[in-house]
Amino acid sequence: MNIVCLDLEGVLVPEIWIAFAEKTGIEELRLTTRDIPVYRNLMDHRINILKENDLKLQDIQEVISEIDPMDGAKEFLDTLRERYQVCILSDTFQEFAKPLMKKLGYPTLLCNSLTVATDGTLEGIVMRQEEGKLAATEALRGLNCTVMAAGDSYNDTKMLLAADKGFLFKAPQSIIAEFPQLQAYTEYEDLLREAHNLFGC
Repeated sequence: MNIVCLDLEGVLVPEIWIAFAEKTGIEELRLTTRDIPVYRNLMDHRINILKENDLKLQDIQEVISEIDPMDGAKEFLDTLRERYQVCILSDTFQEFAKPLMKKLGYPTLLCNSLTVATDGTLEGIVMRQEEGKLAATEALRGLNCTVMAAGDSYNDTKMLLAADKGFLFKAPQSIIAEFPQLQAYTEYEDLLREAHNLFGC
C-alpha cells in the first residue's frame, strides 16, 4: 500500500499561532517549531503567554474559523487521495483542527489534544504519543506500506528521514541548510511528481 503523510500547518494551512499573534499583536506567539524544536517547550511558552494575557480557547478558535487552506492545498489533497492513501500527521490539537479539516475535505488526521479549564483557559497538552509523527511513519512502514512524507519544521524532520522518501515543503532556509539530505520544494506539483515517481502510478 502507498501512503502519503503530510504535516498540516505550514504545508496545507497557514500557521495557526502566527495568525493568532497577528490578531492579538503578541509577537512572542509567532514562534513555531521552526524556531523552538522541542514541542513541549514551545507549548509551555505559548500557554504561559495566553494566561498572562487572559486569552482563552475560544479566542483561538475564533481566529482558526477564519483561516483558509493555502492556495492549491485542497486540490492537491484531492488529487493525492484519488491515487493513494493520505494521512495528516500533526502536532496540532483536536480542539483546533475541526474547521480546518472541514475545509480540506476531512482527510485522516492524527494529532494531540488539550487540557482546558471550565472557563476556557488552556492548562496543558496531551500528546497522542511522544514523537508521534515518527512513530506513525515507522508503524506504517512496519505494515509494509511505502511511505512518502512532507513537512516544513524541525518537528517533521524525524518523520521525513524515516519515510521511504521525505521532503521539506515551504521550509525556512535555516532548516533546509541544516538538513541538506532532504530535497526541498515549494510547489504542490513537485510533491505530486515525487509521489508518482516513488509509487510508480
